Amino acid sequence: MPSPQHAALFDLTGRVALVTGASRGLGAAMARGLARAGAEVILNGRDQATLEAQADALRAEGLACRTAAFDVRDLAAMERVVPALGPIDILLHNAGNQYRGPVETLTEEGWASVLDTHLTALFRLSKLVVPGMKERRRGKVIAIGSLASELGRGTITPYSAAKGGLKMFIRALAVELGPHNVQCNAIGPGWFDTDMNKALLDNPEWLATVKRRCPAGRYAQPEEIAGTAVFLASGASDFVSGQLIFVDGGVTANMM
Repeated sequence: MPSPQHAALFDLTGRVALVTGASRGLGAAMARGLARAGAEVILNGRDQATLEAQADALRAEGLACRTAAFDVRDLAAMERVVPALGPIDILLHNAGNQYRGPVETLTEEGWASVLDTHLTALFRLSKLVVPGMKERRRGKVIAIGSLASELGRGTITPYSAAKGGLKMFIRALAVELGPHNVQCNAIGPGWFDTDMNKALLDNPEWLATVKRRCPAGRYAQPEEIAGTAVFLASGASDFVSGQLIFVDGGVTANMM
C-alpha cells in the first residue's frame, strides 16, 4: 500500500483544472482521473447538455466539478467565460477534431478549423490562464499531442501540422515559464478506442495494422491515459517540463 508521503505526490486537492474537450472520450477520462485525485475539474465542451451529463456522473462519485460550455475556436466566448472561472491551476487542452483527405482536396476552412482547435486555442487559453499561474508561482499546462507529431501519415496533413506545432509550442512555453515554477508538457496518445477513431476502428485492415505496429497488440481504452494526466498535473512532475510523453503501447519504439 502506498505510503502517505507517496500518495501526497499525486494529490490534487485544492487545485482547479480546466479540461477542454471533456464531453467524452479521452477528455472525459482525464477529467475523471484528475477529479479522483482531488482536483475540482471544469469540464469544457460545446454542448451544455452533454457536459452536464458528464458532470452528473462525476458528482455521483462525490467528485467536485463545474461546466463551461464554449467552442475553443470562438475567441470572444473564451475571453468571456474563462476569466469568470477564477484561478486555474491546471490547464489540460484536449479539444480536437480531424479533417481527412488528399492535400489537393482540402479547403482553407477545414485547414483553419483543425489548426484553430488544436493549436491556436492552446495559445489563446495560455494567454488567459498563464498570468495567474505566474503570479501564484504554480501551474501546469498540459496539451494532448499525437503520434502524428512524430510519424507521417497521408491524408491528415492539417492534423499533423497542428500537432507538430503544439509540441513545439509546449516546449517553448516550458522554457519561458520555467523561472515561474510553471511546468508545461504534452501527452501523445497512441490508438485509443474513441468516437474520433470510429472510422478506423471499423476498418479490419487498419485493425490489422494496429496489431502489427503496436507491441501491446490492441487499442487502448480511454481510462488508460488518466494516470499520465494526473502525474503531469501533480507535484510528482515538478521537475518535468517541455516533454511529450507517449501513451501508445510502444508504437513509437517499434521499427516495424
